[in-house]
Amino acid sequence: MGTLWPADAIALTQIRLFDLSTQECPPEMAEGAVTSGGTSMPANCYLIVGKAENTSNKPVYNADIFGRIYDANNNSVMMNRTRLGSIDEVPIGVSDFQLRISVPANQPAPLKLEQFKATGFAGTVRR
Repeated sequence: MGTLWPADAIALTQIRLFDLSTQECPPEMAEGAVTSGGTSMPANCYLIVGKAENTSNKPVYNADIFGRIYDANNNSVMMNRTRLGSIDEVPIGVSDFQLRISVPANQPAPLKLEQFKATGFAGTVRR
C-alpha cells in the first residue's frame, strides 16, 4: 500500500514577482563580491528589488527565484543559470523582496530583468 501525502505538502506554489528593478549594493554588502564558481574576479554587486505576490492561503517558505538577467549589450549575466536565489518566506498577499547578485565588472549596466518568477512550498517544510 502506498503512502498518501496531503496535496499541499507536495504541491509547488507559484509566486508572481513584479515591479522589479536593480540598484547597486550599499558598500557593506558589496564587500567580497565574486563571480560564480568562487573565482576572484572583479565584480559589481547589485540588489534586485521588487514585489512578491503569494495568492495561496498559507505563507510560502524557501521560494526559489528564477529569471534571466542581461547586460546593456543583451549578453547574459548568469550563463546557463536561471535559478538565481531564494526568498526565505513569502507571506500571504504582496510583500517586498530583495536578492543580492554579483555581476562580472566587464558587463555594462543597466541590467535587464526578464521572465522572473518564484516557486516554493506552502506551509511548513520539514527536512
